[in-house]
Amino acid sequence: RCLPGGQSNPQPPKDYPVWDRHTDGAIYDCVVPDRIGPGLFQAGYTIKYWALTAPPTPPDPAVLARQAVASMNLRAITIGLVPESRPGSVGLVGMPNWMWVENPVPNTWGPITRSASAAGWTVTATARVSQVIWNMGDGQEITCGQGTPYLDSYGKSSSPTCGHTYTRQGSYMVRATSHWVITWSGIGQTGTITMDLTQTAPVTIGEVQVLKQ
Repeated sequence: RCLPGGQSNPQPPKDYPVWDRHTDGAIYDCVVPDRIGPGLFQAGYTIKYWALTAPPTPPDPAVLARQAVASMNLRAITIGLVPESRPGSVGLVGMPNWMWVENPVPNTWGPITRSASAAGWTVTATARVSQVIWNMGDGQEITCGQGTPYLDSYGKSSSPTCGHTYTRQGSYMVRATSHWVITWSGIGQTGTITMDLTQTAPVTIGEVQVLKQ
């Protein structure tokens, strides 16, 4: 499908075949983009045609892209954390903490694809999380992927993919920020939208008490 490019400037002489004997109306340009890959276009060629009135302007693809993103219902990750974020669960200073994405699904991790249409035009967007930034509440930030879910069999070992060790006891608020990257294409254009979504969880860190004789 070609993209309206407005009236040809300059207008061709009236004896050009494109007028097809019409003396009213005008000659318009329609650009046919070349597809060079999934969602990728480059300038192609232009078709000239006669019309009595100007063709309707296609919708703004960026607006349709945002509508497609809104329909995805994107959410922050569900936090997986050891020590667990619940009353009575206490980690220890100097012991490894594990962080991961609990039960990732398309609208919390991706990829997820949705489309939005208007006036016969369509834009398609695909979203996925590129990384999760964990603010551990003690001034430290760790950048991870999905991380590795903790199992009891791992004991006191450190996470191979996403972990942290607290050096002081206290109560901390862990903030996990998912960085979404959304690519879209349609109506001869492409673009990228980024979005950060955050989930929080409290964690308590204690200290081993040594009894002196």
